[in-house]
Formats: sequence, C-alpha cells, structure tokens
Amino acid sequence: MAGKRLTPLSKILIVAAIIGGVYYLLNMLRDPEVKEKINEVTSKASSSKTKDGYNDVLNIGVVTWGGYAGGQYFNEGFKANTESRFYKDYGFKVNFKVIDDFDASRDAFKNGDIDLMWATIDAFPTEVAGLAQYQPQVVFQADWSRGGDAIVARRGISRVSDLKGKKIAVAPMTPSHSFLIWLLEAGDLTPKDVSIVEVPSAIDAADAFKSGTVDAAVVWSPDDADCVSKVAGSRVLESTKNATHIIADVFVAKKEFVETHKDQLRDLYEGWMIGASELNASDSNKRKAAKILAEGLSQPEDFCYDAINNVRLATHGDNENFFGLNQGYKGVTGEDLYNKMKVKYNDLGYSTSGAKSWRLLSTKDLVTKTTSLTGANHTPEKQKEFTAVKPELVDKESLSSKKVSISFNTGEYKLGENAKQLIDIQFTSIARAFANARIRIEGNTDNVGNRNSNIALSKKRAQAVADYLISEHSMPKNRFIIIGNGPDKPVPGCERNQNADCKAKNRRTDFELVVD
Repeated sequence: MAGKRLTPLSKILIVAAIIGGVYYLLNMLRDPEVKEKINEVTSKASSSKTKDGYNDVLNIGVVTWGGYAGGQYFNEGFKANTESRFYKDYGFKVNFKVIDDFDASRDAFKNGDIDLMWATIDAFPTEVAGLAQYQPQVVFQADWSRGGDAIVARRGISRVSDLKGKKIAVAPMTPSHSFLIWLLEAGDLTPKDVSIVEVPSAIDAADAFKSGTVDAAVVWSPDDADCVSKVAGSRVLESTKNATHIIADVFVAKKEFVETHKDQLRDLYEGWMIGASELNASDSNKRKAAKILAEGLSQPEDFCYDAINNVRLATHGDNENFFGLNQGYKGVTGEDLYNKMKVKYNDLGYSTSGAKSWRLLSTKDLVTKTTSLTGANHTPEKQKEFTAVKPELVDKESLSSKKVSISFNTGEYKLGENAKQLIDIQFTSIARAFANARIRIEGNTDNVGNRNSNIALSKKRAQAVADYLISEHSMPKNRFIIIGNGPDKPVPGCERNQNADCKAKNRRTDFELVVD
C-alpha cells in the first residue's frame, strides 16, 4: 500500500512547528537560570578532567570591587565553567561568590562555604584574633587601591589641617578608617583631633555627607564623584590615587587548606597573575573584563571599567615586593603595613593584642615556587616619574604639613644618625605611603644670627633631608621641592622667638605633601 503524501499545508505546519521549537529552545538557553543549570550539568559531567588531589571547584569570596578582575577575567566569568582558563590550563574550576556584607563573608569563610576570602592588610590586624582557630594565612596580593577610596569634604576644607574639630563619617576598622588614620597623620593630626561619626559602610558614609550631617566622609569611588556633584562647593580632599600604598587587597585561606592544596593554590596564583598582567597591558582586555564584572556584580559596564582603573592589579613582581622577597625594594611591604596598622588601631582602643606576627600569618610559598612568570608583564610596578620642579610648585598650597624637629649642630647641615632615625620614625612611612604626591621640605631656623645666612643654611638642611631620602630610600630626585625659610616662618605664638622653647620650635623641618 502506497504511503500517503503530505499536503502543502501539512508541510508548512510541520516546518512552523520545528521553527517554533527551535525559537523556544534558543530563548530557554538565554535564560540565566537555565544557562547556570546547563553549566552545572556540564561541570559534573566533565569533572573527570579535574587533577588528582584538586578540589573540583575553588570557591572565592569577593566584594563589589575592581581589584579582583585578574582572576575573574582569567576565569571567563564569576561562575564555575568549562570555558575558564583555570579549567583548561590547570584542570579545576573557580567560583566567585559576591558577599558584600562583611560579617556574612567571614561566616562563609569559617563555615567552609568559601575556600579563600578577601581582606585588606591595613585592617586585617583588627580581625586576626577572631579568626585564630582557623590559622588564617595571607597567600597572595590582588591589588593596591588607586582611586577606589577617597575623602570628600565640604566647602572651606582644602587641607588636612582644616579637618580639625570637624565631623567625619567613616566605617570603623575598615580600609576607609585606615586611609583616614594615615591622612590625619600626614597633616600632624590624630583621630582624637576630629569628631569620628561611625557608620556601617563607605556607602553609608557617602549618604551621611550628602545629607549634610557631617563635614567630610571616607567613601568609595564612584560615590566620591556623586558626593561632589550633589554637595555644592565640596571637593575630593584626597584619594588613593596619591595615597598609593595604604590599602592592599589580599586573599586569605585556612592553614590546613593551604597545606593540603598547595599545588592547586599555586596554579590559582599563577593563572590569576597571568590574567592581571594581561589586563595591565591592554585596554581592550580591560574592556572585556568590565563586561565580565558587569554581569557578575550586576553593575553598569562603565562602572566596572572605572573600578578596574581605580586599582593597581598586582603582578607576580608586585607580590615578590609585597612579601619582602626583593632585597632591593624600598617601598611598602605587607609586613610594614600590617605592623604599622596593628599599632595604630591598638592605640585607638581597637585591641589588636591577639594579632599574630606577620611571619606566622603569611605564606610565601605560592610566590617563591612560581618560577614561570617572567618577562616585562610580570615585573613589579615602577615608581612614578616626576617632572622637574616648576616655580609654581614652590608656593602651591599643600595638602598636608607635618612638623619634625630635626637637630643640627650650630651652623651645620649634615644629618646625624639620630636625625635620620627621627625622619624614618616620623615621616618616611608617610612618604612611601603617599608615593604619587610631591614632597616639599622647608627648613626653618630661629632668629639667632644673620637672616641671609640662616636662609641659606636652612635650605642646605632641607636639601640634606631630601638627599637622605633619595639615597637611603630610593625616592625620585624630582619628587622634592626644597625651600629655605630661615627665620621667616616662625610657629604661631613664637613669632618673636621670645624664649628657649619657642626658639626650639622654630628650628624645625616641615614636610608637606603637594599634589601636582
């Protein structure tokens, strides 16, 4: 019996049904939840590729921040997936969990929901004791903040000294708090000289500033620009574009996890550093990373692109410097920052007595045993190259001024060992932390002797201080602006050099941070 032929109408209906089915399937595949389910199934089906002894998926806790872009870019997204270069090159998957709530991120670490958690070394001394039973280990540095954190101030506040007695909104024991502590120190102030208004986060600090309840606030970018646009006459007083070495993002793992997953963590580090180096070298790669961050963070693409540009993505060479492995490096190490902030927070009443030493808190294995990362893209960041000092910088208003009483023998300008020690204690760390700002050094004397001779002598003394910082701490020569005031700028209240105490106060060296 011959088969029945399909009518033209039947053929059309069948074709329409097939097209409809394909269209429905394509729409289903575009659904994020369906895509995630497919990825999970694919991930489980291909788990046999995972290296022996490796976790199939490493879970990493992050916040809404651009400094982790190196790893997220190398991973081709936030979710564990088989397109990830971690998977293709090293045989395991990575899953980034965005946990913006600080306490929730720490609970996730303690409970084992994440294998690595973010932290910043400057604020880490305040929480080490609470994590003691897990023996936290700093395993690598992800970035330095370079504009991601800023201090906004209302009209009339143009220098750090103008903050005295003012209300400042800040989230305590966070990178924002660390930044404020450093800036006040650079201006010869302490947190006790201002009125601290504690808020839960930098976002709340921005809201407090815009509401007019505070005079200044420590905020994140792009909230700094938003604050300035909405509060008439306000300004960004300072940001981490100049305060380059204060806020360092790192990743922390439990000691037991480090010991049982050394090879996998080393592969994670290597891939992450490759990703960071590729972003540092290419704007088009940053644009690609911005798309990845936009999806993973649910933020606009432009926001994510700016966030990446507001950090220095740490390279392998930067990590060697951070962990003190480069003997010629004179900049800020993780140990420097950790130890300084441990003291600073303790002095402010935030107990850090339970914070272990840096040697027990950090592991250098990931960095020292990674030998394949060579070439220009993996070298450490170079110091800023300052142009020759122009005349207008001599009189330009400074951001901050710190007075240090350096003793010289009468009529001499040679620095003694005690004077060098005093400079290192009171100013060198500030100079290294604010590495993108110029330093104006002003020598001052009392009124004893010839004025012109005192002016010449005071300039030689200021130059001697600069020469020490250049030779001993490898600071760029063009960074310094040298001024000799002689007796012409006495301390207020001691204009007449009326007694020995006033004369001693006037024999000083002023260190000022000047922003180009």
